[in-house]
Amino acid sequence: MARSLLLNASFEPLCVVSSRRAVVLVLKEKAEIVHRNGAEFRSERRSVPVPTVVRLVHFVRVPFRATAPLSRRAVFARDGHRCQYCGIAAENLDHVLPRSRGGAHTWENVVASCRSCNARKEARLPNECGMVLRRPPVAPHATTSLIASAGPIDPVWHKYLGRSEAVSA
Repeated sequence: MARSLLLNASFEPLCVVSSRRAVVLVLKEKAEIVHRNGAEFRSERRSVPVPTVVRLVHFVRVPFRATAPLSRRAVFARDGHRCQYCGIAAENLDHVLPRSRGGAHTWENVVASCRSCNARKEARLPNECGMVLRRPPVAPHATTSLIASAGPIDPVWHKYLGRSEAVSA
């Protein structure tokens, strides 16, 4: 099913909704269409374009969240689904400072890893087994959780998502 990016009145991304839900918001005059994909929803008396981006008419106050919640899907999205040690497709999560040595389960300590690198590293530090991180892990902006849950990103959404989070998940 087609999806739409839902923007606040201030053009900040809120979530991804089905196109059918977006059309309902438009018909109830709670949102306006910003971008459409050319297709239409039709009824006996009306035709409505299928939106890819809709913007709420009234501002909705959202609790501030500077970073995205830590999840497996979000870590893979941040790391581009690639092992942060060798660069091949990642399958596991790895704690840079192992939890058995007091490492925390935080954005700055978790990276995507392939099975062989994860098994090779075990409960050691990367430098103890001759491994180097391709880039240091950092906590992403909260928009990343939106992208991680959205799946493939419509190219039209990139200008509303901004920054480096606009990379396909």
